[in-house]
Amino acid sequence: MSSPSESSLLDVVPVLPVVVAEDAAQGVAIARALVAGGLPAIELTLRTPAALEAIRAITAEVPEILVGAGTIVAPRQARLAADAGARFLVSPGTTRSVLHAMQETGLPFLPGVATVSEVLAALEAGCSELKLFPAEASGGTAFLKAVAGPVPQARFCPTGGITATSAPSYLALPNVGCVGGSWLTPGDAVASGDWERVAKLAAEAAGLLR
Repeated sequence: MSSPSESSLLDVVPVLPVVVAEDAAQGVAIARALVAGGLPAIELTLRTPAALEAIRAITAEVPEILVGAGTIVAPRQARLAADAGARFLVSPGTTRSVLHAMQETGLPFLPGVATVSEVLAALEAGCSELKLFPAEASGGTAFLKAVAGPVPQARFCPTGGITATSAPSYLALPNVGCVGGSWLTPGDAVASGDWERVAKLAAEAAGLLR
């Protein structure tokens, strides 16, 4: 998958923040904190009624961040996210209809996989940059090391259960471009508006080896 700025999304940041926003203003505040910490990318998950509006607001108010839509689980969500201004799409798993819908938007996307068979199916569909989810539950670094032999052309953004402590072990693998992380936006920090803490966590993540 190539990003809208020519390079691959997997090479934009070492940690792709996976974010849930309860309203548009919160989404904008989180995006600004991530940028302040040196992570100019965000995967805003479609898990709340305000998600699409948050994507619109971030696109308008924080243009320096690469905003994408995550948790694409139904075909129509791909078009809704694109219309809201998302610049890339991420799915936790992949069906033919979801894959086709993401392709139809013309946006870069990361289809979700969890098995070797799913990796092969994605490769057959022309997708070599993938999301491994749930990463830890699917075998973590051991799975990625094993799959690198038979399918070295596949690159991954592992997401799910990864922490600041475990992220470096993933990033050290040649078939991992970045990891997805929700630890950058702890619930208590977001609820209290502690954006300095979010920015600090982002700065620490931005400095991780990749």
